[in-house]
Amino acid sequence: MNLHKEGYKIIFISTLILVGILYGISSLTDLLWLKGVILVPVLVLFILVVRFFRNPPRFSDKTPNGVVSPCDGKVVVIEEVEESEYFKDKRIQISIFMSPLNVHVNRNPVSGIVNYFKYHPGKYLVAWHPKSSTENERTTTVIKTDSGTDILFRQIAGAVARRIRWYIKTKDNVTQGNEMGFIKFGSRVDVFIPIGSEINVEIGQKVKAAESLLSVLK
Repeated sequence: MNLHKEGYKIIFISTLILVGILYGISSLTDLLWLKGVILVPVLVLFILVVRFFRNPPRFSDKTPNGVVSPCDGKVVVIEEVEESEYFKDKRIQISIFMSPLNVHVNRNPVSGIVNYFKYHPGKYLVAWHPKSSTENERTTTVIKTDSGTDILFRQIAGAVARRIRWYIKTKDNVTQGNEMGFIKFGSRVDVFIPIGSEINVEIGQKVKAAESLLSVLK
């Protein structure tokens, strides 16, 4: 299993804690049932931490003018909204919720030039809260495709996810499906596409970063 670089420090610390607990159990008691009661939940938690930072290989859908999912998770919003930060007009918003069990690597939904990037400090409302897209800690990225269409997407922190990482900056030339960031511990990503675009997902659908086609631009 490939592990993401964002997890190296946390996994190292978790390993030290696990070793310390194992040593402590061995020193304090010879009762097997008591060792099991303590050890089993600790091992489960350790496995979940390691699994959270998994980084499986992904191969981007190459549909012409396609917009792929920037993250793993479940589609929770598909609606027409007023995008007030960059476009200042109506767009179709597709929101994907990531649970702590999902892969949390974020990927570029399209190829092109990063026209705009901004980090916003903010609140830590639960990720499904209607105002999380505009009030929570978040990043906003706009990529202009080769055909000249701007696609905006946001990494959004949640009540548990309080650490957003990004690896891109304005003027970067990026490739669809390549890594652009990481959100630690459950959150959400919003994608804003032009009105009239073909929508290829539905509410409740599970999607995978790079591999699931969200939309085809007209």
